Amino acid sequence: MSQKSHYERLGGYDGITAFANDVLPRLQADAQLGRFRQHRGDDGVAREKQLLTNYLCSVTGGAVYYTGRDMKTSHKGMKISESDWSIFLGHAGATLEALSVPKQECDEVVAFVLSLKDDLVDA
Repeated sequence: MSQKSHYERLGGYDGITAFANDVLPRLQADAQLGRFRQHRGDDGVAREKQLLTNYLCSVTGGAVYYTGRDMKTSHKGMKISESDWSIFLGHAGATLEALSVPKQECDEVVAFVLSLKDDLVDA
């Protein structure tokens, strides 16, 4: 019997969508990180949520095709600081905890997110 993919262990599309549905409002409501989402219309917020969901499904082994830009291109010029990065990690961790994601899957998510730091932090 083959081992389940990370995508499957995270709950598949529904589990990853639950993550996006929880983390994005946290980021938007944050006093420091909210600046990245100011003046965005509902359609822009919905598009960001769908892109995040598709990206996470794709990189975790799901059969979802991600059509967005790479992370470096998407975040270039946003002036994301070390402080912003730390706050983001806190919100992502709180979301994983709120969704009761098991430790092994959390560790894998954290390792992946940490691998993106150089593509995201530029200030």
